[in-house]
Amino acid sequence: MTSAAHDDRTADRTADRAADRAADDDLCLRPATELAALVRAREVSARELLEAHLTRIERVDPQVNAIVTLDVEGARAAADAADAALAAGEEVGPLHGLPVAHKDTHATGGMRTTWGSPLHADTVPARDELVVERLRLAGAVRVGKTNVPEFAAGSHTFNTLFGATHNPWRHGLSAGGSSGGAAAALAAGLVPLAEGSDMGGSLRNPAAFCNVVGLRPTPGRVPTWPAAMGWSTLSVQGPMGRTVADVALTLSAIAGPDPRVPISLSDDPAGFAAALPEDLRGLRVAWAPDLGGLVPVDPAIPAVLRGVLPVLESLGATVEEACPDLREADEVFGTLRAWLFEATFGDVVRRSPEQVKAAIRGNASVGAALTGADVARAELAHTRLHERVVRFFDTHDVLLAPTTQVLPFPVEQEYPAEVAGVPQADYLGWMRSCTLVSATGCPALSLPGGFTDDGLPVGLQMVAAPRADRRLLEMAHAVEQATGHGRRRPPL
Repeated sequence: MTSAAHDDRTADRTADRAADRAADDDLCLRPATELAALVRAREVSARELLEAHLTRIERVDPQVNAIVTLDVEGARAAADAADAALAAGEEVGPLHGLPVAHKDTHATGGMRTTWGSPLHADTVPARDELVVERLRLAGAVRVGKTNVPEFAAGSHTFNTLFGATHNPWRHGLSAGGSSGGAAAALAAGLVPLAEGSDMGGSLRNPAAFCNVVGLRPTPGRVPTWPAAMGWSTLSVQGPMGRTVADVALTLSAIAGPDPRVPISLSDDPAGFAAALPEDLRGLRVAWAPDLGGLVPVDPAIPAVLRGVLPVLESLGATVEEACPDLREADEVFGTLRAWLFEATFGDVVRRSPEQVKAAIRGNASVGAALTGADVARAELAHTRLHERVVRFFDTHDVLLAPTTQVLPFPVEQEYPAEVAGVPQADYLGWMRSCTLVSATGCPALSLPGGFTDDGLPVGLQMVAAPRADRRLLEMAHAVEQATGHGRRRPPL
């Protein structure tokens, strides 16, 4: 063979590999709704879809560190079973054949679940918890687990077992947390859908940092089981996706009542998967750039988000600056969170304090010092807060605010020491744009809201009345379609 012929063949092989990679990447970046339809129509097999994502995980995840446990053979067996079910004409679920990665604080039967803690480095649960089980029954193919901060405490994803998850938009910056691995995996095209949990912003904060969509549903919409404190409304589980429709589709699979969960809501979850309208005419929008003056915000964030407002007005929405009275929300969230941490982690802290990070020890100690009177005051304030929020949504359809108070920060920082020049006393202070909303019990969603001049994503937090999850998804979808910010992909 001549040197020229050899060079031609080498160039042909290189071009073929590049074409294959481009085809795989295109598949990996399509919406989950499109992929579900392709698999159901047998235009793409579940195995082909899985292999495309496994190839991308192998190539991209070393830069991101989003997926910390991977079960290639188990996923291939599940994908092959999904294809066989379709070939046999069996009825299949709404997520049939779609790869999914589960948050590493959610128990997966037969797969390592570490909670980001050295205490559980080798823990393999015997069974799935409810959210994992529901995704499996809906046909999703389990690929692995996504990275979390230790015991999901904090909105920055790092731990001593696996290190930090990097933001796909800029290596070296935080992907947020605690569902940071999930958000980074979605943004990087490693999986088409994911799930997480949210107490103080853990679905919304990483969605904002990574330019994806994260929904904190109304408490009880997605029942959590098993749960140590089944009556608590502070922590919820929910879906994440690259589009609002993907989030709605996933919600249709994981929502719905469960008799073991006392706060679970009885609505039929199938309605969440129905087509979402795009009409904004008559929408009454409240814009709260600093949540009524309660939170400091990096000025770059509202500067970006204000660009959304004229778009909404041009499509028939009315916008005014307004915010419900959230002044008691700090007391509610702080007290009930500390109480929950003592109940959940108090014994662990007392047994193995040296193996639990300082932030968790501190929260549990605050909880241990609470009195009955403290908790009673918080519950009374919680009730007043709920009543004020309900009245607010009598005259407004949606509240818009920044999801985060800061832009993505270096992964070496545990948390921002200051926000807009205001010192932060602890790792919770910079998350108050989300924690104040958590205390209300309202469904809240982070939507891609635009980009700074140097290319960092900014999240728009959308909040609706309690239990108005479907209406929130409709409004978010309409805004998403009008702005198009979620269609932009990171320069990996």
